[in-house]
Amino acid sequence: ASLLGVETTGPIMSLMPIFLVGIVFGLAMDYEVFLVARMREAYVHGDNPRQAVESGFRHSARVVAAAALIMMAVFSGFIGASESMIKMIGFGLAIAVLFDAFIVRMAFVPAVLALLGKAAWWMPHWLDRILPKVDVEGEALTQQSAVTPAHDDTATRKPARV
Repeated sequence: ASLLGVETTGPIMSLMPIFLVGIVFGLAMDYEVFLVARMREAYVHGDNPRQAVESGFRHSARVVAAAALIMMAVFSGFIGASESMIKMIGFGLAIAVLFDAFIVRMAFVPAVLALLGKAAWWMPHWLDRILPKVDVEGEALTQQSAVTPAHDDTATRKPARV
């Protein structure tokens, strides 16, 4: 108690759970999108589901861990404040980020994706038709050029009028 500067007990702010859930949910979605997007990319590029989870985790886990540690350090800085509510918020957010980033996002989610296998990446056909085809990396262009080889049509082209 003396280490954290808390000599007496007190009430927990009623808004604290709502505040924690809101902030941690926003941070967690960033971590989740970053991890799972890399896993999905590996799966789309031909890795089997287990390899995709391993590859995606291997390539993005260090960045997520570093981001979580930075956020925990920032939130832990509030523990030294003199106001008890600020201490409570800082401590709560630091512990919540620790639990969410390392237990839920970097242990539980990859384990569930590995256990589900191909079912983790399945999408209903009706939903696949409705959703837009977003190709950030340009994978469709490389697949298209591999299917239709380029040929030299300079001899058959008509000269352009200027």
